[in-house]
Amino acid sequence: MSAVSSSVPAQAEDTHNQSRAVPVLLVVRELGLGGIERDVTKLALGFDRSRYLPYVATYKLEGPRYEELRDAGIPILHLDFPSLISGRAVAAAWQFASFIREHEIEIVHAFDPSSVFAVPLARVLRVPIVLSSQLGHRELHDDRTRKQLKLVDRLSDVVVVNCEALRKHLSSGHRVPLSKIELCYNGVDTAEFHPRERSRIDIVQGAPLVVGTVCVLRAEKNLDLLVSAFARLRKLVPGSKLLIVGNGPERERLLQLRRHLNLEDDCILMPAIARVAPVVRSMDIFVSCSRSEAFSNAILEAMACGCALIGSRVGGTPELLGEDERGLLFTSGCEEDLAKSLERLISSPQLRSSLGSRAAEFARLKLGIGRNVERTMEIYDSLRERKRRSR
Repeated sequence: MSAVSSSVPAQAEDTHNQSRAVPVLLVVRELGLGGIERDVTKLALGFDRSRYLPYVATYKLEGPRYEELRDAGIPILHLDFPSLISGRAVAAAWQFASFIREHEIEIVHAFDPSSVFAVPLARVLRVPIVLSSQLGHRELHDDRTRKQLKLVDRLSDVVVVNCEALRKHLSSGHRVPLSKIELCYNGVDTAEFHPRERSRIDIVQGAPLVVGTVCVLRAEKNLDLLVSAFARLRKLVPGSKLLIVGNGPERERLLQLRRHLNLEDDCILMPAIARVAPVVRSMDIFVSCSRSEAFSNAILEAMACGCALIGSRVGGTPELLGEDERGLLFTSGCEEDLAKSLERLISSPQLRSSLGSRAAEFARLKLGIGRNVERTMEIYDSLRERKRRSR
């Protein structure tokens, strides 16, 4: 502590700190259409500005979330460097340090994997409070990143996770003390995602039944399973459509599978879009086939829109769907089990309606975005009080 600040009585210093909004820097790799980008954006937009003043740092100044933050007037720091071992990383670290000093940042909250850069640097700069959010399974990262994230765990005041399954994953699999892990469920904006005005978008207009999903087209999403199961059951409702929304490296392989199964007319691959709610409301049945999942934003948004849900029994999905309470669960990787769940919902409009209504109500009452923002601010409050007491 500097000579000036140490000369101020502790009580007067605490009163001053409580009277102004605390500057918080949220660090995220990019600001595109992914779930983490959405979470960071909703936090920045949702903070009570009398308590916490948001800033954002990112590696890429592009994407729909960047535009959303920019239009809201939230200051954004551009950290432009290709890797941690590049010469530009040194310049980015200098930028980061200058920004923190200029804006008197008191909390740095980094979201994986940007935490590998931001957390150690924030510690060197003596930022009072440093957090990381781990919102996906570590097995999705390479060995080097997993080792780096272990250092992040040690340096973070707390590690924030978005489901009980991920808390257990970090505690048992990566030896993060339970006392250091804070749970904050994702939230959904129910003003945007809701079951009202359910109707088909043009691309599936007139289809008697639409099965769909929204995700990044990566291998762990296991979309082959969904395409194959749909191919087996599409004749149950002639004219039904499978709608897959997203971009990613698996797109070409899915197009090949679609051709192989003669699904060109019935399986639609639609590029990712910023405003996905009308697309989700076009779906009668939403399916998540992931082999690895934490607390899926896509599932949460589909619940809020009143879709009938099917999800693989992995990660936080059972926490979202319950045991066939708000959706059906199937054994991950088992096409036969998925096909049975699909057939059950395709054959019963009443069951689809019942599950969809319960899912929408649960999302509205328990998982609104306001709860997510308030819980995050509570974690900040708790850490600030802990620091105050230790000081």
